[in-house]
Amino acid sequence: MAHVVIVIHLMLVLSLIGVVLLQRSEGGGLGIGGGGGGGGGGFMSSRGTANVLTRVTAVLAGLFFVTSLVLSILAGYSRKPTTIIGGSGPSAPISAPGSAPPLGGEGGLLRQLQGAPEPAAPSGPQVPQSK
Repeated sequence: MAHVVIVIHLMLVLSLIGVVLLQRSEGGGLGIGGGGGGGGGGFMSSRGTANVLTRVTAVLAGLFFVTSLVLSILAGYSRKPTTIIGGSGPSAPISAPGSAPPLGGEGGLLRQLQGAPEPAAPSGPQVPQSK
């Protein structure tokens, strides 16, 4: 379904670009462009084609908006909510080969250090302690 909507969306984009490029510039306030000579507002006059192109542009822009909304809804439809906080309880961390051992858990580094014997007193000269 999403592929069909994407294809329709791309066809609308290309059509919209073509119709916008076909439109004649009015020149704004510079006084250029626009003056097409001849009177009347017939269908194939410059005014008649401008009205048709304006309407076609509006319809294509509306369809582009609708397909954009449909694509965003389809993208979020199958997405399941997730959390950044672990909710299923404690799990043992997985360590890669050659990396440091895990800190907690069974056989972890902290467990090994808790069970280690006290280090032996240094055998070198001692500093006198003040009383």
